[in-house]
Amino acid sequence: MEFFESYGLILIILAAGVGFVMAWGIGANDVANAMGTSVGSKALTIKQAIIIAMIFEFAGAYLAGGEVTSTIRKGIIDSTYFIDIPEYLVLGMISSLLAAGIWLAVASWLGWPVSTTHSIIGAIIGFTATGVSMDAVAWDKVGGIVGSWVVTPAISGIIAYLIFMSAHKLIFQTASPFANAKRYVPFYMALAGFVMSLVTIKKGLKHVGLELSDVNGYLLAIGIAVALGFLGKWFIGRMKFSGSEDADLQAANVEKVFALLMVVTACCMAFAHGSNDVANAIGPLAAVVSVVSSGGEINSSTTLAPWILPLGGLGIVAGLALFGHRVIKTIGQGITHLTPSRGFAAELAAACTVVIASGTGLPISTTQTLVGAVLGVGLARGVSALNLGIVRNIVVSWVVTLPAGAILSIIFFYILKASFGVA
Repeated sequence: MEFFESYGLILIILAAGVGFVMAWGIGANDVANAMGTSVGSKALTIKQAIIIAMIFEFAGAYLAGGEVTSTIRKGIIDSTYFIDIPEYLVLGMISSLLAAGIWLAVASWLGWPVSTTHSIIGAIIGFTATGVSMDAVAWDKVGGIVGSWVVTPAISGIIAYLIFMSAHKLIFQTASPFANAKRYVPFYMALAGFVMSLVTIKKGLKHVGLELSDVNGYLLAIGIAVALGFLGKWFIGRMKFSGSEDADLQAANVEKVFALLMVVTACCMAFAHGSNDVANAIGPLAAVVSVVSSGGEINSSTTLAPWILPLGGLGIVAGLALFGHRVIKTIGQGITHLTPSRGFAAELAAACTVVIASGTGLPISTTQTLVGAVLGVGLARGVSALNLGIVRNIVVSWVVTLPAGAILSIIFFYILKASFGVA
């Protein structure tokens, strides 16, 4: 097609630039899902969290981000409408990446934890509905996304509440909390190992050539859980603690044990997040590269060019390093006061919800999952433990994300159409 012959290289360079902007936004905003609770509970300093996240987010994105990625993210639009106008798809995807990237940068600056998935989906819906056809949008899937604003935080909040209350009853409310921590925390470690292994297996390993059947995946997760439980028991036995019977010192000893556990869960969440959410940046970018390279042919999926995954990984790391601290502060300190045991309950609940969603096909946002879990932990101590002003701002930012992405992408789409002289 003449359009792609004339502008092919310019379009790919432009798409790579805005793809990096989108990945930067993911790093700035979404990475707080993995690190916010660890920092808020003082298990890690902000500097340590950023270094750990940079390593594991990049590893997840690069090693497990996917050799083949869906061209149209989440099947939210019908690609058959673009067969005769592939240039609209290319310009629309570039517009969507820029729109979602800018919205994520604004939200990150304000410290709002919004959904990167919903940002890009809103942007894709915007240019498709106005520039092509309302019928090209799968509106039933949009309804599922709106429903997930309530369902996802509710599920993770309930699980977090139950995990935290179980620790409270089994450990903190007993006559000898530290002795009970030594007894029960290895079981929590095993549970964390099982859930985190499943998250990583379901989200990542198939792209590294280690695709496991469901049975083998569960067996591997059980093996890791048992090993981690024994390792935790051995490690706790070697840790040095105050021998005082003072209740406050005993509680501090228990929190030290949970702090160790939080570092492990944070690393796993960062890897799983990098492997999963990098697709929000590289999916539309891969679509542009595929259509331009084939001269206008639209495929349902495409093999990634070798430079795309590193670009996404570097973008995530750059956004995290420069802007990540703002959203980490909101999740870790703004919603409720977190200790390592509360932060662990929230993070494990978020991971459990991701596993449930993977098995049932529930459309979820990792951001909303973790915010719901932190709310659940806060509610375990009563409504007064929550900063309702921050909670209100977060909910408003979730509602605004879809239309914000859509409006920005519509504006950029028509600007690009005019710039490239597309009718």
